[in-house]
Amino acid sequence: MKKTLSIFLAIVMLLSLAACGKSATETPSTSNAPAEYKAVDINVATLAGPTGVGMAKLMDMQKNGQAANNYNITLCSDPATEVVPSVVSGNFQIASVPVNLASALYNKTNGGVQILAVNTAGVLYILENGNEINSFADLAGKTLYATGQGSTPEYILNYLLEKNGLTDKVTVEYEASHDELAAKAAAGKVKIAMLPEPKVTATLMQNKDMRRAIDLTKEFESATNLTLIQGCVIANKDFCEKNPEAVKKFLEEYKASIDFAVNNVDEAAALCETYSIIPKAAMAKKAIPNCNIVYITGEEMKKSVSANLQIFFDADPKSIGGKMPADDFYYAK
Repeated sequence: MKKTLSIFLAIVMLLSLAACGKSATETPSTSNAPAEYKAVDINVATLAGPTGVGMAKLMDMQKNGQAANNYNITLCSDPATEVVPSVVSGNFQIASVPVNLASALYNKTNGGVQILAVNTAGVLYILENGNEINSFADLAGKTLYATGQGSTPEYILNYLLEKNGLTDKVTVEYEASHDELAAKAAAGKVKIAMLPEPKVTATLMQNKDMRRAIDLTKEFESATNLTLIQGCVIANKDFCEKNPEAVKKFLEEYKASIDFAVNNVDEAAALCETYSIIPKAAMAKKAIPNCNIVYITGEEMKKSVSANLQIFFDADPKSIGGKMPADDFYYAK
């Protein structure tokens, strides 16, 4: 009996030790662990020029298989014909566009798009062949050549002329296109010209007598204590509601892409040439620091964008789609 009992106790102890060993090495249950993120297919439109600069690194990440989502990024040159129809139809879930166009699309789709982030502050500059113009006050009695009549450049210029009491003291002559005016300025055929980047840089590279005389972004900030907004990224509202994690991942990677452009100008300039955002890396290298590439979201975005849209609305309600957008225009997640 004693021998049998001893054997029984020994077996029990061995079984207990085996159980403890198994417990110590057993893989913990993963029932409460977060599910692995699954990439989402997203069609993205971006624009050649400053509004597209912040997308360059993300385009490269997608090409190299490093992006969290499956981005199909299309580079566009004409927002009206290449971006608007596909945003309205839902073929583009995300798009970089001028800020007034974002509002127009919101109204056109009955609130079907939202602004995710501001990506470009002001890109307008007044150039001079000479040294007489150093402030808006110096424009009095002068003829200024500009582009963008009937659109935001005209509204911004008129707003600043009014703020400086120069509405009737400056003659503004509008050219048909940025390219046309840039060519005339580069050839020395106009003395004072208002142009956007990267046309500013292209002009300065061709005509060493031209210089940046006035930065309209700084003038706007001085007059309003707000940021001049010209570019943003929007998304299909229904897509945002159904894919919040995908939108979150996009914004994280997009912010990183913008930070890369701002902090690594040489590499970003090379990517801009690679992906045809700006024709040449040498031009992009000089232009990027003056393109005011930013990443603004949340309440700061809402405050600045709404103030800018109000100026455009006051100038021409049609420029933002006929009415100011409601609060749901601003993505807040």
